[in-house]
Amino acid sequence: MSAALSPVLSDSTPRAEPEPGNGTGTAEREIVVPAHGPASSPAVNGHDRAAFPETPASSEPLARIEDKTSRIEEKLARSEAATQRVVDRFELAVTRMGEMASQSELAAVRGEVSFIARRVRKAPGIGALAATAVAAAVLTAVLMLLVLRYAPGLLPPR
Repeated sequence: MSAALSPVLSDSTPRAEPEPGNGTGTAEREIVVPAHGPASSPAVNGHDRAAFPETPASSEPLARIEDKTSRIEEKLARSEAATQRVVDRFELAVTRMGEMASQSELAAVRGEVSFIARRVRKAPGIGALAATAVAAAVLTAVLMLLVLRYAPGLLPPR
């Protein structure tokens, strides 16, 4: 339909132009939708706006609806802000609990380290270990001499 839109419906005269790509030259009817401007567009229920001019009484329900909508939006914004504060507090509490858990783990590790340190401090020093080694060597030598002299039968034959 290559004809320009006009504000009136065209008559039902057939067009003799062939359609592009069709090539048959068949007739078709052209339907043109009337153009309405914003001033002439129909209002609700098909009534023309010019027939019912806006009065303060007719705009009052719309104003009330807008007021209610704005109050609902404000309440929503306040509730979103409150929810965000709760989420922030919850995240802070989770962070603190994580820190406390790591601190309690550190305290447990410190306790283990101090226990091991006490046990190491109670262990004998190098001097005591050296004296014990010398005493064990001397006693072993003395016992072997006694066994060789007084009980040669205790040792296996050569």
